[in-house]
Amino acid sequence: MQRITVLISGRVQGVGYRYFTRKKAFELGLAGYAENLPDGRVEVIAEGEKTSLEHLIHHLRQGPRGARVDHVDVQWSEATNLKGFQTF
Repeated sequence: MQRITVLISGRVQGVGYRYFTRKKAFELGLAGYAENLPDGRVEVIAEGEKTSLEHLIHHLRQGPRGARVDHVDVQWSEATNLKGFQTF
C-alpha cells in the first residue's frame, strides 16, 4: 500500500472536480480525500495499490468535463491506513 499527495491547479474548483475524484477513487478501491484549497487548487490524498494510484493520477490529469487542469504535482509516501474517501 502506498499514498499519494496530489496538488492540482487550473480551473478545478466549481466544476465537480472533487466529486469526479471521489467517484474514480471508489471505482479503483482507494481511500483518502479531495479538498478545495484557499488558493484555488485541489488537494487529493489517496492510498491503495500502486497500479490503482497510477490510474487515479491519469484521471486527475484529465479531470471532469468543464475542468482545465494546468498542473499536477504528485508526491509518493507510505500509506497511513486511511478508510473511505471523503470530499471537503
